[in-house]
Amino acid sequence: MPEYAPIDIPDDPKLAQNIIHFARALRKAGLPIGPGRVIDAIRAVEAAGFTEKRDFYWTLHACFVNRPEHRAVFGQIFRLYWRDPRYLEHMMSMLLPAIRGVQEDRTAQAAEKRAAEALLDGAERDPPPDQPDDEDGTEIEIDATLTMSAEERLRTLDFEQMSTDEIAQAKRMLARLTLPVKPIASRRMGASLRGRVDPRRTLRGAMRQGGELHDLARHDHRLRWPNLVTICDISGSMSQYSRLILHFLHAVSNAKGAGWAKVHAFTFGTQLTNITRHLATRDVDAALAAAGAEAQDWEGGTRIGHCLRSFNKDWSRRVMGQGAVVLLITDGLDRDDPDALAHEMQRLHLSARRLIWLNPLLRWDGFAPKARGIAAMLPHVDSFRAGHSIASLEDLARVISQPQDMGELARLRGLI
Repeated sequence: MPEYAPIDIPDDPKLAQNIIHFARALRKAGLPIGPGRVIDAIRAVEAAGFTEKRDFYWTLHACFVNRPEHRAVFGQIFRLYWRDPRYLEHMMSMLLPAIRGVQEDRTAQAAEKRAAEALLDGAERDPPPDQPDDEDGTEIEIDATLTMSAEERLRTLDFEQMSTDEIAQAKRMLARLTLPVKPIASRRMGASLRGRVDPRRTLRGAMRQGGELHDLARHDHRLRWPNLVTICDISGSMSQYSRLILHFLHAVSNAKGAGWAKVHAFTFGTQLTNITRHLATRDVDAALAAAGAEAQDWEGGTRIGHCLRSFNKDWSRRVMGQGAVVLLITDGLDRDDPDALAHEMQRLHLSARRLIWLNPLLRWDGFAPKARGIAAMLPHVDSFRAGHSIASLEDLARVISQPQDMGELARLRGLI
């Protein structure tokens, strides 16, 4: 935990009222906090005291945080509310457009932005009237005639840059997405009005007619639906992306008429976890909560090669026997042996009908496969695509049945 300055309780000197306000901000930011927890927090602080800043922090933390993903938001709201004497002005600056020539690192400050929105619920977001539009006092005019609609902007917005409200809207949009697939021809033959002549059925039909040949029976390859196997990275660097992509996969698992024979889902960080049965639950919140409880390595480290080896050894024959399409969702940042990783990727590629890699790092225009893990994995995929926004998932839906689609693979293979 970072060092905190002496606690400066803002505005209202009544500690209980400030804890209630603090709890409301946490609830607005997405933490499941009810009146019972607020009462427990007030009693805990009353019993433990608040003269020591570290004790005060961990007392409230113990009362309000019960999931690893809530720690970052709690820490940001605590810092803004209990420490910064100008927390209101700081939060205002977090919500204003970056038009003064200095772009904020939105990836690093995503939790802080959600904390700011929670504490400023209903507040005005315009700059103070005595503050110039820029440092030189020059008025900036912005032409908004060609700006995108709110939904169109949300489609192209990076998952990591979304606020709390934007994440909620994105989840509703993802629930409506589908991942349609075309059927594939199996080796088995079936009766058909068109196709090649079936000698056996033709002769059997002639024998039933006293040896006279009236019609030519025909047959063709039967159509079947492939399986979809998803292997999703839930390590710390992929946390926000994997949560929203799992919402998308839940919609795909429960969609009617999408065509997939079965959708298998796995998560990995430092270990591989099968969450297929959880995604079959109709309620998305219950499904992902159960999947989160099953996977014990959320927001931890990454061992891609080790986890792929577990999949190839324990699960590949069970779920890949019918020529499955595999979606591998990871940023490829791995510190294990690159040769072992390349070997496991090759085994996975040979078992799959198509292996599609979704990588959020492709959102950067200057992306190059410089990391050892990415360079080891890239030669063994059929398609390499971005997976950082709703628009990128919509693009995936359009091309998943096109075997000629390679995404960014052709361009990047020459850079390895």
